[in-house]
Amino acid sequence: MADYEQTTKTNPRRPDCVTKIRMGNSVLVVSGYFKQDSTETAIDKMEKVLQAEAAATQKPTYPA
Repeated sequence: MADYEQTTKTNPRRPDCVTKIRMGNSVLVVSGYFKQDSTETAIDKMEKVLQAEAAATQKPTYPA
């Protein structure tokens, strides 16, 4: 695990994920960092995203 690495000027923290996206002749590189002392898993985070998306796309029910 990389939990033992400390962020210093001589040993900078490496990104947890890197995504490269090609748009025409350009390549965009996006680096992502996760909170090191987080107790929430990726599954927990995705569940929240899906719940928020479902709530935002539900059609309101009107009494007939």
